[in-house]
Amino acid sequence: MRKITAQLFISLDGVVEAPDQWHFPYYNDEMGAAVDATLGAADTLILGRKTYDSFAGAWPEREAAGGEDAPFAKALGDARKIVVSNQQLEFTWRNSEQLRGDVNQAVTALKNEQWGGPIVMSGSVSVVRQLLAAGLLDELHLLVHPIAVRKGMRLFEEGDAPVPLKLVSSETFQTGVLNLFYAPAESAGEATYDDAKAHLPQAGQ
Repeated sequence: MRKITAQLFISLDGVVEAPDQWHFPYYNDEMGAAVDATLGAADTLILGRKTYDSFAGAWPEREAAGGEDAPFAKALGDARKIVVSNQQLEFTWRNSEQLRGDVNQAVTALKNEQWGGPIVMSGSVSVVRQLLAAGLLDELHLLVHPIAVRKGMRLFEEGDAPVPLKLVSSETFQTGVLNLFYAPAESAGEATYDDAKAHLPQAGQ
C-alpha cells in the first residue's frame, strides 16, 4: 500500500494560509533539504486547484529557465499531478490530470496501487482535512515557524471531534523552525486532574 504524506508550512498559531507572505525569512538549507526529501521525492502529487494553479504558474518557467531551482522544478514536473476540483480543468503542465469521482474512493484506489512511490500533498488544506478525517492520510509533515501570523486559515478548523496524533520524528532548525512528522493515533482516552496529580512533583523532593 502506498503512503500519503501532507507537507505544510505552518505558523506557531496554526496558520497555513499564504505562507509566501511570512515563511521565506526562515527558509534555509535545512528547510530546503526537508522539503526536497518529502515533496521532491514524490512519485505522485495530490493538489487542490488553488495550490495547483500556484505551482503551475511558477515551476514550469523555473524549470525552463535552468536556474539553481531547475532540478527541483523538473522533479515536480515529472511527478504525476492529480488535481482535486469540482470545476472542469484544462492543463498545460505535463503529467497533470483531474481527480474523477468521490475523493475518498479515488484516493483509496491510489493507496492500494501495487506500484509507485510516495504520494505527497502540499498545501491544499481542505483536501488534507478531508483525507485526515477519512483515515487516508498516513503522515502530516509540519514545518512549524516561530511566528504568530494572527490572521488567515488555520490547519484545524473548529469542530466537535478532536484529532489525536502521535509524534513520529522531530528536528529543530537553526532558524527555530520545528520539522515535525505526525501520524494519526488512537484517542488518548479520558483523564482528570486527579489522574494528573500522581505526576506532580512532591513536596521535599
